[in-house]
Amino acid sequence: MAEYFFDFMLVSILIIGLTAFLADITNKIGKLFSLSKNNSHTFNQSQRIQKGWNNIGGKK
Repeated sequence: MAEYFFDFMLVSILIIGLTAFLADITNKIGKLFSLSKNNSHTFNQSQRIQKGWNNIGGKK
C-alpha cells in the first residue's frame, strides 16, 4: 500500500511540475512570436482610463 501512495505522489508531482514548466515555456514562445510590437499598449490604455481620477491617501 505504501508503494501505491509513493507512486501516486510521484506522478502527481510530475504532472504539476510539467504543467507549470510547459505554461512558462508556452508564455515565452508566445511573447517571442508576438505580432504586436507595441508592448506599452496596456499601460497606455490604463493611463488613459485613469486620467482625472483622484489620488487617495497621503498629502496633497
